[in-house]
Amino acid sequence: MLKKFLIFILSAIILSGCTNFKEENTITFSSWGSVSEVEILKKIINEYEKENPNTKINFIHVPQNYFQKIHLLFASNTPPDVIFINNLYLPIYESQLEDLTNIVNKTEYFNQAIDCLSFNNKILAYPRDISNQIFYVNLDKISLPPNNWTIEDLVEISKKATSQNNFGISYEPDIYWAKPYLAYFGEDILSTNDFSKLKGIQFYKKLKDDYKVAPRTSDVGSQTLAQMFIDNRIGLYLSGRWMYPKILEKANFDWAIINFPIGQNPLPCDASGWAISKNSKNKEEAIKFVKFLASPKSSKYFTSTGLIVPARKDTAQILNNSGHNEKIFLEIIEQSKSTNININYKRISDKINQDL
Repeated sequence: MLKKFLIFILSAIILSGCTNFKEENTITFSSWGSVSEVEILKKIINEYEKENPNTKINFIHVPQNYFQKIHLLFASNTPPDVIFINNLYLPIYESQLEDLTNIVNKTEYFNQAIDCLSFNNKILAYPRDISNQIFYVNLDKISLPPNNWTIEDLVEISKKATSQNNFGISYEPDIYWAKPYLAYFGEDILSTNDFSKLKGIQFYKKLKDDYKVAPRTSDVGSQTLAQMFIDNRIGLYLSGRWMYPKILEKANFDWAIINFPIGQNPLPCDASGWAISKNSKNKEEAIKFVKFLASPKSSKYFTSTGLIVPARKDTAQILNNSGHNEKIFLEIIEQSKSTNININYKRISDKINQDL
């Protein structure tokens, strides 16, 4: 009897092992993102796990201080397998990211997206989106300027739209928002070691300090500039497509989208995408997952939120058929080039931001 019982137990163990002979893979995946973005990510993750039942995606959402968290994970030798990243941080993590040059199909993406996510002749991330800046125009305050308008036109238009408690143009004390002004004058922050001599920085500060057409920090208070625009208090609001859904939903006035004035240099653009840790212990599965994230189907999910300009050329055609002149986001890509960066870019940016 005992012998039969032992044989039964042994058989059960063997059968149990046979039915679970494939070890489950776990991929850690980090990203920042709004509520809408996270919902899309979770939907894509669920689909991937259904198609790949032996793989589990451990999603790490870091809504604030994202790169501080990533830095700590790298420092402790526990980086995520898949890392959502933008071009401005690529030089910092270059040595710790997988070279994807021979994996990414460059023909599927805008050249500018590939350029943004490359460093030292290596593609370091699968592109998700291109980030370019445009003006949202309050047509109740401002007549839509022509596409070939100049920065002098920008000043005059802003003056006419400025009155007590209302402002002609937005101003944020961050170099990111000054980059189009630098490009207009043929500059970028790596042009010189003396930032005070950059004409683009000087002009940007004049909007607030000399022309007085832009709000100071005290004027903004606890609001955001987006909210001030929606509240009919700003005529020209510099932002990206990520603000499109909110403005579409909340603005109770006529508005449109227009390009930043074209100057001496093409407008700078940035990009975000998915990188893979060089030390990932499950690299093949990580690459497979990133290809799924970057697929046309997933790209359409992200684009449908209204938050991104897709880096995929096929998906981007959606914007040609949408309202409020969204096709201008695509037209600007052709007039742009990737932001000039190096390993010191973030340090230099922080220094300029103190002045702004």
